[in-house]
Amino acid sequence: MPSAPTRPTSTSNPMTRNEAIAHVVATDPRFQVTETVIRGVPYTVFANAPDHLRALLRTAVESFEERELLVYGDSRWSYRAFANEVNRMAHALTGELGVQPGDRVAIAMRNYPEMAVLIMAIVSTGAVMVPLNAWWSGDELAFALEDSGASIVFSDRDRHQALETQAHRLGVTQVAVHDANGPLDYTGLLARSTDTSWPTTAIAPDDDFAVMYSSGSSGRPKGVLLTHRGAISSVHSWVMGKEVAALMDPEGAATLSTTPAALVVTPLFHVTALHSMFLQGVALGAKLVLMYKWDAEDAVNLIRQEGITRFVGVPTQSADLIAAAEKSGADLGSLETVGAGGAKRPASQVDEISQRFPAASPASGWGMTETNSLGILISGPDYVANPEAAGRLTPPLQEMRIVDAGGREVATGEVGELTVRSPANMRGYLNLPEETTSTLRDGWLYTGDLARVDETGLIYIVDRKKSIIIRGGENISCLEVEGALHEHPAVAEACVFPVPDPRLGEIVGAAIYLREGASTDQNDILEVLGKKLAAFKLPEKLWFRDEPLPRGGTGKLDRKTLQRLCQDSAE
Repeated sequence: MPSAPTRPTSTSNPMTRNEAIAHVVATDPRFQVTETVIRGVPYTVFANAPDHLRALLRTAVESFEERELLVYGDSRWSYRAFANEVNRMAHALTGELGVQPGDRVAIAMRNYPEMAVLIMAIVSTGAVMVPLNAWWSGDELAFALEDSGASIVFSDRDRHQALETQAHRLGVTQVAVHDANGPLDYTGLLARSTDTSWPTTAIAPDDDFAVMYSSGSSGRPKGVLLTHRGAISSVHSWVMGKEVAALMDPEGAATLSTTPAALVVTPLFHVTALHSMFLQGVALGAKLVLMYKWDAEDAVNLIRQEGITRFVGVPTQSADLIAAAEKSGADLGSLETVGAGGAKRPASQVDEISQRFPAASPASGWGMTETNSLGILISGPDYVANPEAAGRLTPPLQEMRIVDAGGREVATGEVGELTVRSPANMRGYLNLPEETTSTLRDGWLYTGDLARVDETGLIYIVDRKKSIIIRGGENISCLEVEGALHEHPAVAEACVFPVPDPRLGEIVGAAIYLREGASTDQNDILEVLGKKLAAFKLPEKLWFRDEPLPRGGTGKLDRKTLQRLCQDSAE
């Protein structure tokens, strides 16, 4: 991979955003672009990016060999030590477990260091990793195993136990990891594999690297097919963004640490942590400190101990961090960025961050599993001045249109559906050709988010077309929860909707109309649902209605009216 040119010094003249983008693309070989056709659609792509994620890691190891990469508790891995463990596990996968290119291998665990190793080991063999939501129930985990066709699942104790019966039924090989016990385990596989050489399996840029499950509006989670080129397009775009920012603010760039350190507080089974934190961190030579479970006081201590420069979490975690820092009196002066992903940050929190952490830049981003997390970013003074904005389109590969119901682009300032096109977009939905066709059209991904753009290029997300609740960064399908409610014998009608919550942003609310003569209560409803759904999907506000639920002119449930009626009755 070509080396980077010298960064601007503090005496360099600041450039405008457009000038800086043009300068980086023209002068830095890493970010030069070209045109190529992918699946019949022409795209702008990076001309000199690594072909695949194994190459991305190998380049990082060659550049940052003895620098710390991963920290978990008292355990530490340099870039070289991490790569050695990745390669040993990759050879164990292909040798002892017989994994072939294109095979799907699932991971079901919390943020343990073994998960980071497994992610890179699986993709380095040309296989496809399938990270499963660790908060799912056993039935939900089993659905994803069956849907993805995974033949192996690596799981920690709770997931291992939840899957024991289902894995046997599906013929899936279980491998115990970390605190799990089983006849086949991660430690044993690693001990029996001593080859630290890089795998040599051929991997093409447009081969799949992952199936990641995203909760959509249609009930069951959808498997999103993501390619190596897609992930690297995102990572390279973000790395380029830092070069652009340095040209726009040379004096500010000169004060930034040359050894970035990030605290990973969101789950690695989501794109925020996997792409924005882990993969981008590897590309930048960052130190990545893992938290397997969120605790704000622990986060404050880790930021101080490890010299953390970058914190990105859901807005709830930012609020918790502010409160914990105030309680402890810690200034957390090492922080350079306090970012948010997974959900919209309240506008008031932007000012809180700038006041509480004056040396840190508040930041926020919009992206989707379907876009490899690439999308829209905003930070610093631009964000403080426009806290309601989602940000600006991340250059240089993406195109954006905001369109009406007929697919026609709307005028500046008007609201329409946000569509994006770039090589970072998904290849499609697994086993769902009709949904793929309706979401991807001529390379344009129809996001389901309603947005507008102002004359300066700032984009505002104003609503969602999809019936989705975002609880603390977790997407929850209203239709999935409604489906589970309708399986209760006492329920005649059910409607699920978001309820505003000061800490989590939104929580699950539900209105229920019972069958004639039936009786039940909230505890019974939640007990039945708890056997089918993950705990975070359970309704925290439940209304029992005395009459059939309101419907619109087409006969569909009137979700917004019902949401208003229920919340008005609670006030």
